[in-house]
Amino acid sequence: MCRHLVYLGPPVPLAALLFDPPHGLVHQSWAPREMRGGGTVNADGFGVAWYPATATGSDSGWQTDSGSGSAPGTGAGTGEPARYRRAIPIWADAALPALAASTRSGAVLAAVRSATVGMPVVETAAAPFSDGRWLFSHNGMVPGWPDTLVGLAAELPTRDLLTLDAPTDAALLWALVRQRLRSGTSPERAVAETVRAVADAAPGARLNLLLTDGRTAVASAAGHALSVRAGAGSTLICSEPLDDDPAWAGVPDGHLVVATIDDVHLRPIGELV
Repeated sequence: MCRHLVYLGPPVPLAALLFDPPHGLVHQSWAPREMRGGGTVNADGFGVAWYPATATGSDSGWQTDSGSGSAPGTGAGTGEPARYRRAIPIWADAALPALAASTRSGAVLAAVRSATVGMPVVETAAAPFSDGRWLFSHNGMVPGWPDTLVGLAAELPTRDLLTLDAPTDAALLWALVRQRLRSGTSPERAVAETVRAVADAAPGARLNLLLTDGRTAVASAAGHALSVRAGAGSTLICSEPLDDDPAWAGVPDGHLVVATIDDVHLRPIGELV
């Protein structure tokens, strides 16, 4: 069912999120504690993306919930993220420990993948998905894929369908969110509308979505566990807490987290759709 996280704050080594914590993302790949709906390991690929320090900060550039952030592909702002993805278990990549120890960033999105039965295990199917400054991840599954989402897919431009990263539910969810962003929808509303539309089309879908532009992050809790830790000028949103710090708080199901490095808001998804 995948595990993912986003970090916003002072620059830290990638290893501080992936390897160093007692329950960092590498540990979650083979010993997750809060998987729901099946799955025991996340061994079908991984990805990590990070922004240069000049691209991050507390000023999001978004007019949240009224819609004027930078659209995908416009190149607005400075410093698009670098991205590293593999179609192997994160613990099996011999190059990653050195990369993670030597690379620092104040804005990181990372994920480990547990592929739904029947979906391909290829590098392009691993989150994060990207377009310009935007990064996206999906933790969950869509029942009845692909039949249940045929109607929603038909609403997308043909070119978007022909250029999906992979023939997977997560890649299509990213296309649905991205299309809303392009139309000027605010990031939190784009996520909320996608969650609602997919939940209506595929009842029982698990739809923890994660979206960031390196300055602000939006995350949905919809069928899977989600936790947030904020303070000391940084914010972490994760599928599972990275350690036993009592500052971690669970996000209620059916809610969005909208966060910067120094501000976190929770909103019911129903308020936005």
